[in-house]
Amino acid sequence: MKNVLGAILPIAITSIFLAACQTNEPPEPTPEPEEDVQQETESEDETSQLISQEERIAEELNVPWTIARAQNGFYITQRNGELLFVQENGEKTPQTVNLATPVTQQSESGLLGFVLDPDFESNRLAYLYHTYEVDGELRNRLISVTENEGAWEETAVLLDNIPASPIHNGGRLAFGPHGLLYVTTGDAGNEELPQDKESLAGKILRLHKDGTVPEDNPFPDSYVYSYGHRNPQGITWLEDGTMYATEHGSSAQDEINEIEPGGNYGWPTIRGDESAEGMRQPIIHSGETTWAPSGLDSIDGTLYFAGLRGEGVFAYTPGKNEVTPIVSNQGRIRDVYIEDRILYFVTNNRDGRGTPSSSDDRLLSVPLE
Repeated sequence: MKNVLGAILPIAITSIFLAACQTNEPPEPTPEPEEDVQQETESEDETSQLISQEERIAEELNVPWTIARAQNGFYITQRNGELLFVQENGEKTPQTVNLATPVTQQSESGLLGFVLDPDFESNRLAYLYHTYEVDGELRNRLISVTENEGAWEETAVLLDNIPASPIHNGGRLAFGPHGLLYVTTGDAGNEELPQDKESLAGKILRLHKDGTVPEDNPFPDSYVYSYGHRNPQGITWLEDGTMYATEHGSSAQDEINEIEPGGNYGWPTIRGDESAEGMRQPIIHSGETTWAPSGLDSIDGTLYFAGLRGEGVFAYTPGKNEVTPIVSNQGRIRDVYIEDRILYFVTNNRDGRGTPSSSDDRLLSVPLE
């Protein structure tokens, strides 16, 4: 896959604070290896070798986490509890989001996943995954929100009391080919939870939009679709319906997994090329190097994933044994989105583990060939 330049004029963005969502930001704990402090390589600014000024859509973001495509622009969550909307024509539309429970941001936790309902243009529904604090403990929850003339209101709590911590919260949301909602959750730093099918931590969950359990889920009356995960942060489907997920390893050994209903992906028992009865191995892993993979999308049979410590966007075609860098020199990348053969991505150089340039963090694009 070639790395090619595109042309999109930079536009201003509006930072919209979530009303009633004041964030709590105590000192961050020592980072885990997958999102450790980077080597002293600044993300490129005016001197970028790969991304020209014309390809920058938005600048000066604050640790963006999710790109959600709307009809006339992009919704972007920021980990500190802000929601941004960037219109394609550069116009700014203020957003206000009223939540019953405030967002809490500590290290890797905060406002994470966001996905628009497949019928968003008619029903104005979206789904949001965030961390909150209760009685001194962190939890994650999944809620639905409804938009009306730029104001968002919480409408329902779909999942609650998902184990959380300053690390390993998962948080990616996506709709599958049959209209069901998928949610990734991390182990919240507790290695006992991924193998416990009664826990929502260390899993990929599947549910209806109203929060009910699909009858054909692999375990009766359970949201659990797959388990044995450490910290999955990206999910997508190829054109043939095969599901894939990215996952952070404990130190290197990052994974791309082909997800099967009811599959046990081994954490913490196995990793990399290790095997155990009843546990699935990744289709490819990073070996002794590190990708720290996050957001994931696909087109024409190829997966594209964001790399945090890997500092780039990478391409991988299942069945092959090669991962190809597509974007580099932009520092840490959190999420990717593909539309009309244009790859959109957001940097995460202000997350405390990168070396930001004056314009970080950014939403950028590059065409694919």
